[in-house]
Amino acid sequence: MAYNFRWILLLFAFVFVLSCKNDDDEQVANDPTAENKKGLGTSAEDILTSNPYTRLTVEMAYSTTFEPTETAKTNFKNFIEERVHKPGGVTFVERVINDQPGAPFSIEEIIQIEDNIRTEYTEGNNLAVFVFFSNGRSSNDTETTVTLGTAYRNTSMVIYEATLKFLTDSNEELLPILESTVLNHEFGHILGLTNILDDDIHQVHEDPNAQKHCIVEECLMYFDATNVGRSDLQRMMQRAMVPELDPLCIGDLQAKGGR
Repeated sequence: MAYNFRWILLLFAFVFVLSCKNDDDEQVANDPTAENKKGLGTSAEDILTSNPYTRLTVEMAYSTTFEPTETAKTNFKNFIEERVHKPGGVTFVERVINDQPGAPFSIEEIIQIEDNIRTEYTEGNNLAVFVFFSNGRSSNDTETTVTLGTAYRNTSMVIYEATLKFLTDSNEELLPILESTVLNHEFGHILGLTNILDDDIHQVHEDPNAQKHCIVEECLMYFDATNVGRSDLQRMMQRAMVPELDPLCIGDLQAKGGR
């Protein structure tokens, strides 16, 4: 596929599927992994608070070729620990897997990959989150747009690591910034930002032109926070920083029990 780098819109996609609460108990009885197969944003409070889950486990799966940088891993860990209340601690489990066949991947194929390789699931007082660093790009990519990451379940997200490395030429300075931005942004969607379930206390800061994203340009959850063309990569490198959550997004998380 030939990319036109004069203008590349980096899309942060997400899948928004409502779960039927009345069916939860029956689903868990039939499928012990059902707690991790709910709609995006539905576990935000469970992740942010200490009740009923006092511990959080984040599983990160990647192949040797598409391992995220240590800087991005550290930034991601710090971002999570800064926002959640988990007296039992937050554990990060890293797993090296084989490259997955069939790229480019549709979201249905990403879900199938997760079902095949995921090992950590919510159980007892421990809530589990899964992050797959894909060895292939998204099937949604076009000549002018690429998808860098997708949060698609209540505890699931994919980072298109192959695309990140390609866009940055694996630049040692730029790649960690882009990785960290995508990781934190997609985890923000898992935490319900912005207004994923239409329950944020600051609904006025949802961007009407980019729903489920923040209207504040400097915010991590702003749709254009990382919308860059190939020619903009040098600007990102000079900025050398990952966008942070704005006060309204932080207030929304705190209203749900976060820090």
